[in-house]
Amino acid sequence: QVQLVESGGGWVQTGGSLRLSCVASERSMHTMSWFRQAPGGEREFVAGTRWSGGSTAYADSVKGRFTISKDNAKNTVYLQMNNVKPEDSAVYYCASTRVVWGLIKLAEYYNYWGQGTQVTVSS
Repeated sequence: QVQLVESGGGWVQTGGSLRLSCVASERSMHTMSWFRQAPGGEREFVAGTRWSGGSTAYADSVKGRFTISKDNAKNTVYLQMNNVKPEDSAVYYCASTRVVWGLIKLAEYYNYWGQGTQVTVSS
């Protein structure tokens, strides 16, 4: 059972920055991703990476603004959010999976989820 704990959410103004963190109890699941879910919306993929190697993937809506990174020594994955927009407001979830890289944008393939952290962007 992998436990994921997110932190770093909060309130930020449009154009500002925020960094989310996700600490994993272990690195047995090779892919770590961030998803988000706005009220009334579906859970959507934001960014993903693997504990080993430099592979990353991003949703088109966040490319060039968000950066996913990791610190293997701390079992921690980060999501640096820059130039945020009101439409980035959502609960952000950290998740882990062993699915093949081509399917990492699909929430149904993730085995473990964190409790979520709220991000609110004011206009």
